[in-house]
Amino acid sequence: MKERFFTVISSLMIFVPWTILPLRSFSWALKSPVAEMMISGYAAFMIFSGIFTILVYTRAHIQHNWMKICVVINGIYMIGGIAAFLMMLPGQI
Repeated sequence: MKERFFTVISSLMIFVPWTILPLRSFSWALKSPVAEMMISGYAAFMIFSGIFTILVYTRAHIQHNWMKICVVINGIYMIGGIAAFLMMLPGQI
């Protein structure tokens, strides 16, 4: 039961970052404070999902083939989230 629950959560985390695309089609989402908050929120979620999936894979020992795919995809998302935060730093300093 625990294995199936963590697998479903990790699988759903793969699709959440793609929801930014329809949101960015609105004009209000392209303006400065909203755009920065949206990108920060999505980047934080991507980092969290990468860490969560890696921890589930290593600590909970849920290591079947679908979970390996989730680890790779969410790991790539995590790297992208870290990169997004690093690109926002020069504007904050």
